[in-house]
Amino acid sequence: MKTDAVTYEKKDAIAFIAMNRPEKRNALSVDMVNDFVDALKEAEKDPEVKAVIISGEGKIFSAGGDLEVLHTLDNSAKIMAYMKQALAVIQTIRELDKYVISAVHGFAAGAGFSIAVAADFVVAKKDAAFICSFTNVGIIPDLGLLKELTDNLPEAVVKEWISSGRPITAEEAYHRGMVNQVTEEDVVEAAMNYAAFIVDGPPLANTFVKHMVNRADEWSSGTNDLQETAIQTLLLQSEDNKEGIQAFFEKRKPEFKGR
Repeated sequence: MKTDAVTYEKKDAIAFIAMNRPEKRNALSVDMVNDFVDALKEAEKDPEVKAVIISGEGKIFSAGGDLEVLHTLDNSAKIMAYMKQALAVIQTIRELDKYVISAVHGFAAGAGFSIAVAADFVVAKKDAAFICSFTNVGIIPDLGLLKELTDNLPEAVVKEWISSGRPITAEEAYHRGMVNQVTEEDVVEAAMNYAAFIVDGPPLANTFVKHMVNRADEWSSGTNDLQETAIQTLLLQSEDNKEGIQAFFEKRKPEFKGR
């Protein structure tokens, strides 16, 4: 990575990626989105990494788009280029073969909200908030947030969250199914503990679960059945499957290798 807008660290089979512009409330600069994608790809190609945790340095997760940058985009071509760069973060998270957990503290606003819920799992500090701040500046949610909310919440709730722009507490987001865990502890540490079932789990199976669930609404039942059968045929021949069966009979914890 070329700048310090994003930090990357690996520990105990987990890659920790942090947005690192605390003085700008981790707003998405061009350098940050490019570095973010590079960091995700670095985690993807590392065979030792089984899970990725994304977070924000400083007091908040992310305030979203950098208004100072957006203010300079004076034509459609520049706006489109910036949007495509920022969207690449979301697309890379979705397409990653490894599970991604967002660790949210302070607040995740605008595109920061988009990034947080693009992850496969969300762990949030009890006093954290999620804010659809787009309508405050006369625009709509982007980076996939509108669809993410619509896919997971009643339409009336989506419209309220977006058009009111009110802060959504971590507790409310949890009860609506948008957050997996609420914690009073250090949120990155809580996310690391949460990741235990991923780190100890079968990497190959988890990869297929992620991609199949992400695409479930695109497939007919017949297509899904074919995909399930093909993938299960592959996995039943894997070393992980053999290890899981042997561990079951030996009454021990399996040691999956992703092979």
